Amino acid sequence: MTKKIGFFIGSLRKDSYNKKVGETIASLLPAGYEAEFIEIGDLPFYNEDLDTDGNVPAAWTRFRNEVKGLDGFVFVTPEYNRSVPAALKNALDVGSRPYGQSVWDGKPGLVVTVSPGAIAGFGANHHLRQSLVFLNVPTLQQPEAYIGGIHTLIGEDGEIVADTKGFLQTIVDAFVPFFEANSK
Repeated sequence: MTKKIGFFIGSLRKDSYNKKVGETIASLLPAGYEAEFIEIGDLPFYNEDLDTDGNVPAAWTRFRNEVKGLDGFVFVTPEYNRSVPAALKNALDVGSRPYGQSVWDGKPGLVVTVSPGAIAGFGANHHLRQSLVFLNVPTLQQPEAYIGGIHTLIGEDGEIVADTKGFLQTIVDAFVPFFEANSK
């Protein structure tokens, strides 16, 4: 049976480095795994007043249904102000509500942070992991995936350079057995 892995890209920019890294990771998944990129940019900010019969935004319903059908998650995000971008945090909140109906619960995840800077999204990586602990998303601990200087790791052809692609393959090779060991 094919395992569906949802990809959540924290950067909403059309030509996002994070999207490029996510697409590269998706291409490295082995047979039997299918990548599904989940839209988060259209989600209204979570407001409990809207989470009642007849008021739930259509984008929330679409998002929750898509995430329910996934077997695991890959989060690829930049760092904004030493934390995760608002769009990604909002997606976590929308998927975790209403209380007791979280779409995240118990499904394994992978966190990758990507940045042009040398710190490589360290703060975002750890803030995201903190939220995932509460959401009961077992997360691959090692190897850690911080991609700094991303603008120097994309070749003239627009593709991630071989050394970085090899590092991403190492991450995927660690995530797959972790996923299998932690799947429901």
